[in-house]
Amino acid sequence: MFRRRIFGEIEPRRSKFWRYLRYAFLALALFGAGFTLYLDFRVRSEFEGRRFALPARIYARPLELHAGLRVPQGDVIDELRDNNYHEGIREGDSGWFVRDGEWIEVAVRPFRFWDGPQNALRVRVNFDANGVVQKVQDAQGADLPLVRLEPLPIGGIYPGNNQDRVLVRLSEVPKPLVQALIATEDRAFYTHHGYDLRGIARAVWSFVRGKGLQGGSTLTQQLVKNFFLTPERTLQRKGTELIMSVLLELHYDKDEILETYLNEIYLGQDRDRAVHGVGLASLHYFGKTVDHLSLPEGALLVALVKGPGVYDPYRHPDRALERRNLVLREMRNTNAITSEEFLLVRSTGLGVNAKASTGTSTHPAFVDLVYRHLRRDYDEADLRSEGLRIFTTLDPRVQVKAEKVLERRITQFDRDKRFGDPGLEGAVVVTDSQTGEVEALVGGRDPRYRGFNRALDAARPVGSLLKPAIYLTALADPSHYTLVTPIDDGPFVWKSRGAPDWEPMNFDRQFHGAVPLRTALAQSYNVATARLGTDIGVSRVLGTVQRLGIERALQPFASTLLGAVDLSPLEVAQMYQTIASGGFRAPLRAIREVTTQDGRPLKRYPLAVEQAFPPEPIYLITAAMQGVVREGTGKGLSTWLPPETGVAGKTGTTDEQRDAWFAGFTGDKLAIVWIGYDDNRSARLTGAGAALPVWGELMAALAPEPLALPKPEGVESVLVDPSSGLRADAGCNGALELPFARGSAPSERAPCASAVGIVVEDVKQTTKKWWQRLWGR
Repeated sequence: MFRRRIFGEIEPRRSKFWRYLRYAFLALALFGAGFTLYLDFRVRSEFEGRRFALPARIYARPLELHAGLRVPQGDVIDELRDNNYHEGIREGDSGWFVRDGEWIEVAVRPFRFWDGPQNALRVRVNFDANGVVQKVQDAQGADLPLVRLEPLPIGGIYPGNNQDRVLVRLSEVPKPLVQALIATEDRAFYTHHGYDLRGIARAVWSFVRGKGLQGGSTLTQQLVKNFFLTPERTLQRKGTELIMSVLLELHYDKDEILETYLNEIYLGQDRDRAVHGVGLASLHYFGKTVDHLSLPEGALLVALVKGPGVYDPYRHPDRALERRNLVLREMRNTNAITSEEFLLVRSTGLGVNAKASTGTSTHPAFVDLVYRHLRRDYDEADLRSEGLRIFTTLDPRVQVKAEKVLERRITQFDRDKRFGDPGLEGAVVVTDSQTGEVEALVGGRDPRYRGFNRALDAARPVGSLLKPAIYLTALADPSHYTLVTPIDDGPFVWKSRGAPDWEPMNFDRQFHGAVPLRTALAQSYNVATARLGTDIGVSRVLGTVQRLGIERALQPFASTLLGAVDLSPLEVAQMYQTIASGGFRAPLRAIREVTTQDGRPLKRYPLAVEQAFPPEPIYLITAAMQGVVREGTGKGLSTWLPPETGVAGKTGTTDEQRDAWFAGFTGDKLAIVWIGYDDNRSARLTGAGAALPVWGELMAALAPEPLALPKPEGVESVLVDPSSGLRADAGCNGALELPFARGSAPSERAPCASAVGIVVEDVKQTTKKWWQRLWGR
């Protein structure tokens, strides 16, 4: 009875315990099944639907080689090197060049342009001593009309984490690279089901000994961790990783998993850009596509899998070499290569590019301009994930020289000054003077700085840079104004109701009496200009400014005439562009074409031109601006450029010398330079003393085309006596030949001129005009 009573109490307790235990196991099993189903759904939906976020790739203009092209041989070689071309013949490969005196032989890589693919080819290019291309020939010596080098990559628009990759197919990856990866990272890859029991045992043993969860991951597990999970080392994460790896192996074959792994794996850091996948890593480290990698090069990429930072071949070349040779040794141990091959390749160097890292962009200020233009036509998400290819107008030769000149000059100004703190800044914009294509844009003295872009966002007073708009407005009215019309540079006070009197002063604090209109502009006389602008009408002048391309609203104050208006260097470039192109307004553009990743054209950005001014007043204002450089505030340019270049330009200096400007153009280049402090304190530098030297040195390096505008039908050239402004003949000492709108030239003879001499001169001009017409025909 005692036993029955005791056991009667014990047995129900035991059965209840086991019942609860069974419930717990059932609940756990249901939870596990549900969790597994959830993971299975996630694996299938995300792996099948997952598209790698591919950044938009931005390219410079392609260098088009053809007979007659003016480009120094050294500049072509520099661009080839920047594009990771190697010097020396590599038979059966592309991406190399050799130099032989005046010849360059280039093995051009294949590239898909916006208008179709260009296959790999070998060409020979001949240069003369003046930097002009004489011949472009193929390997057989046949002349070619034109050959395009693939454009230089200059940056991209990246996903939020700045991941970058170039997708490759498994069939494009060299077999030795795949063998190296499997031999080093997962020898049982083609036989296991997503996990390795021995690897798991090693990881557990490491955990038991207190060393954390280390090792034990197959390639599939590594892919799951990178693709779906976080890198934290916990039992929960490892368990989830194991289940998802098995599920991934159940649904997809080994080649699909391996291909995705090769595109996903992190292989290095390029400043603020993360290098993912063997496709991009091959370009980053070796300057070649993955299908052209050699055995030791592929082994180095596999070596980086273990730790791209630890084995970085640039920072730790010895470690990288040791790890690469270990990979080669593992390949020998698995019979992927022979002992002879191992001994042959282990003594080779790393062979990585000497090119410095660039990060997300080599020229961030220009890429910023491109990005702003693209935002008008594309969604942000598409720009950062669809792999668009953007072909721009940037000329790498012009860009690099602009960056170097600005940085060197500002450093010199900081060093030479005897007062104030260092920290001068600057900006440069260079365009094609005829098309409005932006060839270079520098946003500050540090060209790699990805911050405040002064070329686009530094709206500063422009000072005298606005004066050509005043003189253009006057010259558009030839019945009242010509280049020799006298302008009073005497004391001037502008009275306006409700505002203090405005009394402008010249830079030299002097008055110069009556001066010819062209002299008032050449010497940048403030008083004469203010009087001329108010006589014409401030509203008319502002109308001219708007027609020149300035969209910003300007206040109709008299002080606006002398540049009391804030504009960015890019806006100033737009204004001067209309003058440089002969009165045809073309919005500045930085993009030529946009295509999809596979080369399908999406959008073109053609040249859009509108005639804003007749050719006659544009011709006259250009002649007056050439006078600024020849005899006025811009004559310091003679240090860098010969007079026959015919530069038309204008200096600009704002109150208290806070801002220094120079704007000018030649036959093929227009450039704007600004120098000043970000905090708007006085720089104590003038446009002629600070901005002009930057402009001059840059243009001297670019060897621009001379400026020779065709004379419009409505313009005639007449000899004028500079002292009186009256009509002269060859007998007048110092007589100048000046352009006039037809019928507006002075008819009264200067004291030094004779009626016969003037008639003879008219006959000469008429004969010259007819010979020009005949020659043109």
